Amino acid sequence: MGTVVYSMSVSLDGFVETPSRSLDWVLVDEELHSFFNEQALEVTTSLYGRRMYELMAGYWPTAPSDPDASPAMREYAEIWARTPKVVFSSTLREVGWGSRLVRGDPVAEVRRLKSSDPAAVMDVGGPALAGTLIRAGLVDEYSVAVHPVVLGAGTPYFPGVEQRLGLRLLETRNFASGVVCLRYVADGATAQPGLS
Repeated sequence: MGTVVYSMSVSLDGFVETPSRSLDWVLVDEELHSFFNEQALEVTTSLYGRRMYELMAGYWPTAPSDPDASPAMREYAEIWARTPKVVFSSTLREVGWGSRLVRGDPVAEVRRLKSSDPAAVMDVGGPALAGTLIRAGLVDEYSVAVHPVVLGAGTPYFPGVEQRLGLRLLETRNFASGVVCLRYVADGATAQPGLS
């Protein structure tokens, strides 16, 4: 079976964005971005809901020409462009940038993807889609970049997840910015070798 990894930056109190959907609190310097790039190189398919896809497609295709983009950002833009993407949406009419649109049940599609390629590493971006896949028991790993900020409110990392999740800590990494990256595997899941 393939592996599904849920990766997000979160505040210390567990939110992925402010109530106004701002990400201005996320501290991604060159060191942290390089680490994210290492993780992205292991991904064989990115899984997005509509909002996350629109956010990513709104910047990364043009990042190489952005004069303010750092070398790590330009490197990530190349990784993002060549990574296949599956976008789950009932409202989008089309997608681009190496993406495939799925209008049907994300649980059924991710289950099919996991069983069709045992070496697949799928990164799910966005809490709404991740919550759906978590409730279905399809998320194997959690990669959490905890930022040194308390937001007080916003979109939670685990939206609508009401069942208990047993997790095992696989890795902790500290960054000069104060960000701490934590990698967990779900109880009963096998860790993906090399994904760090």
